[in-house]
Amino acid sequence: MINSLRPQLDIWSKSDLCHMVFGTGLGRAFCAGGDVATVLKDSLNEATRPAAIQFFKDEFELDFILSQLPKPYIAVLDGITMGGGVGLGIGAPFRIATEKTVFAMPETKIGYCPDVGASFFLSRMDGELGAYLALTSDTLVGREVFELGLATHYVPSRTIPSLMDRLAEYEHPSLTQINCTIEDLHSERQPDEPSGKLMGAVRNALDSAFRHNSVEKILDSLATLSSSPDTRVSGWAKQTLETLHMRSPTSLKVALAAIRRGGNMSLRDALQMEMGIATAYCNGASPDFCTGISAVLVDKIQERPAWSPDKIEEVSPEILDRFFSDNSDYRSQMPRLSFPDSPLDHSVNSMAFALPSESKIVELIRVSCKDGPVPLSGILSNMESLIKEKLGTKEKITDVLHRRCEVVYNQGTTIVAWKEE
Repeated sequence: MINSLRPQLDIWSKSDLCHMVFGTGLGRAFCAGGDVATVLKDSLNEATRPAAIQFFKDEFELDFILSQLPKPYIAVLDGITMGGGVGLGIGAPFRIATEKTVFAMPETKIGYCPDVGASFFLSRMDGELGAYLALTSDTLVGREVFELGLATHYVPSRTIPSLMDRLAEYEHPSLTQINCTIEDLHSERQPDEPSGKLMGAVRNALDSAFRHNSVEKILDSLATLSSSPDTRVSGWAKQTLETLHMRSPTSLKVALAAIRRGGNMSLRDALQMEMGIATAYCNGASPDFCTGISAVLVDKIQERPAWSPDKIEEVSPEILDRFFSDNSDYRSQMPRLSFPDSPLDHSVNSMAFALPSESKIVELIRVSCKDGPVPLSGILSNMESLIKEKLGTKEKITDVLHRRCEVVYNQGTTIVAWKEE
């Protein structure tokens, strides 16, 4: 698929007959990822190892090209969207989630590291959500994919065909036209609809635990939170500890290091860094790549794979250098990523049509509260233009307010005061 899609994208980019590009899947998946079992098989044989490395090179180059298309790109994530499948859609300016969307970066389960630009896009999520998803391989479903910023829109799955028909009627649609057309079909959260699992007190605990730059400190924080009097927090912390125990210790450290570095990189540079990591894995920098794929995808065992090293504290800086150091023999075969000579459109922000970032909301709240407590109605009034720009924004503002502020009810009025940090 990778080798057939790239030349087709080049044709569409240059053709006057192509006005937009739709990315859709068949059946119950948008794309569940690449054939890593075959990649592993190729990597284990010195004669076929170049083919394994070439697979990652072709994949990462395609992901970058998709993120830079000169034509509007709409990725319809109406189903399973995991691993390599995420890379095909995450750079699109329009990423549509439905109730059928199932999102995950499951690489640490198989002794590998999140790639396809994950070090770039996960590091730019609100708070420490990206670090959490990278290390745990946790799955997000439906609306929470939109609410956490990985999708830009949320519509019912049954409306996708009519949405595509409406968009196809445009001859030369602007990005604003496309956005408004999708927004018309936005599905609001219903009163009886459960909230996302990473909201409220759990989200505060997540940001606190995963803010560290070492996996050991993250584990220590989770252990402390396991004794929280808030049962939602303690239950989440205990489950997260159990989840991380199942993951490859080497993968956890490589993933965290990549996320922290990727936060200061362009997408192009982040993909090149991930190319080095993939090359190191293919060259045997960690036996966990073979152990994990064999255990999880081939033998399908439920127990913890026999990781080596087996404990987080045994993953030394020297092991980590195998994946990141310019002097690493394991990275010596790393190819440079290359892209088409035709001009690429660097102006489209992949978050331009998503919900506003938490940092932007916090900035506005702090301005509103700079002189002391204020009525909630006043804060929402100050943010009215922001709320009108994007459906779902009011719900996000409300969540941020209750997590980051003191909210009290006084004689029928809701009063908000900023918590000093």
